[in-house]
Amino acid sequence: MADEIKPPMVDNKTLQAAGVGEIVDERAGDTELLATLGYKQELRRHYSTVQIFAVAFSIMGLLPSIASTLSFSMPAGPVGMVWGMRWLTASVFIFIVSIAMADLASAMPTAGGLYFWTHYYATEKWKNPLSFLVGYSNTLGLIGGLCSIDYGFANMLLSMISIARDGNWTASRPIIYGTYVATVFSHGFIAIFFARVMPKIQSICIFLNIGLVVATVIALPIGKAHNAPPVNSGSYVFGSVENLTTWPAGWTFMLAWLSPIWTIGAFDSCVHMSEEATHAARAVPLGIISSTGLCGILGFLSMAVIAASMSTNIEILNSSFGQPMAQIYYDALGKQGALGFMAVVAAVQFFMGLSIVLAASRQSWAFSRDGALPFSHFFRKVSQHRLMRYQPMRMVCGVVVAAAAIGLLSLIDNAAANALFSLAVAGNDVAWMTPILCRLLWGKDKFVPGEFYTGKFSKPIGWIAVIYLIFAIVLCMVPTGGPNPTPENMNYTVVINGALWLGSLLYYVVHARKTFNGPQTTVGPEDEGKRLETETEKSGL
Repeated sequence: MADEIKPPMVDNKTLQAAGVGEIVDERAGDTELLATLGYKQELRRHYSTVQIFAVAFSIMGLLPSIASTLSFSMPAGPVGMVWGMRWLTASVFIFIVSIAMADLASAMPTAGGLYFWTHYYATEKWKNPLSFLVGYSNTLGLIGGLCSIDYGFANMLLSMISIARDGNWTASRPIIYGTYVATVFSHGFIAIFFARVMPKIQSICIFLNIGLVVATVIALPIGKAHNAPPVNSGSYVFGSVENLTTWPAGWTFMLAWLSPIWTIGAFDSCVHMSEEATHAARAVPLGIISSTGLCGILGFLSMAVIAASMSTNIEILNSSFGQPMAQIYYDALGKQGALGFMAVVAAVQFFMGLSIVLAASRQSWAFSRDGALPFSHFFRKVSQHRLMRYQPMRMVCGVVVAAAAIGLLSLIDNAAANALFSLAVAGNDVAWMTPILCRLLWGKDKFVPGEFYTGKFSKPIGWIAVIYLIFAIVLCMVPTGGPNPTPENMNYTVVINGALWLGSLLYYVVHARKTFNGPQTTVGPEDEGKRLETETEKSGL
């Protein structure tokens, strides 16, 4: 039962004292640590530290994410794009959140980490409902991230057709949705049947992302298209303020944070890959902080170059190509250059969707393992088929079908489609904030540091992270156009996320409170006997 789960205090010295001998195999050590959390090893551990980092860095997909969310930051002008989007503001706070999460992830690395930590640290009265809420918020937030990534990919792919036709064709909503659904199902197919080579695919994504940033930074300022705008001055890039909304200029600047908040996100994907990582107590926290840090640095460089190279006419927000970034490439590099770069951007975004399918399916699988999702007994099964062994194949299919259903929102209008982006932000922010807050309020004596630990700075970092995340949740629910939105430009995030949060709590009160008791122990006496026997053989006793 959940109350029987012990903190992760097992290390080599503890094992030696128990007469078991030193762990000589890193994977065996990971299995031991997972067993102290109450779970037996069911997935294959074949992701290195670099590959765990690659999963999060791939989901962030710097240039594709910038392209998909540029319209959030451009209304504030270059100052909103460069300073508001990346440097000294949003990226710094996001990095602080990642450090707070890394502390927890190193101590208890498990696929369902966020709701697991919440249950472990929360007071007895609130641990079950809070854990349940965090699990649902995180699950739906990751699926929402898949929706927004693949919806952005569909728009990119179709914008290339528009570029090829010189802007004389624009995709209709049904065409966009059809492309989106085909993309989602292709990701599910690859995640299931190419699982063995997925770590190598993630490694390749590192080079694709960094290579695209370098190529863009070089190409845009020296574009030779006949209508290429001149390179903008430093005073324009770092000091020009505009306000294309009816909000006060200061608040418009703050709304520009929506782009980095969405871009430098999903670093919790490292947590959800914990049970497939080798030396998870080190690999997961390093993956979290290195992906957010590198994305912040490269993002500032990218946004500065984009602001220097784009037309000062912000009407590119209404580009006939369907995306401001496509228009920027077109203006600087011409038709062929824009097609070439957008093809690479779209390819990188495709792999973003593939990576987040991994993270979303692992979180959902862990949640079903603890009996929280409907049909948990069905979805928690791990495939034993030769081609798909040690993969939560059923849950991958469940995530894909859920994403296809949620994506129907894009058929309504632009406001509903934009809610796909905010769904990921608000859902994940609640899931990130709650375990950090529970640890600060109730887990003072329960927290046992892992290999990564920030020491005396851990609690101040946690409080800064909590305050920032509260602000980010409120921010993503504000209408971006102004205080008096029309039905067409209303921000429906509060409606959608509110319905999901209230719905999950209602489901808990009506049914799940009778069946959900938090993380469930899957390590039985026979597993413990086999573990001790194996370690005894390794030690030569």
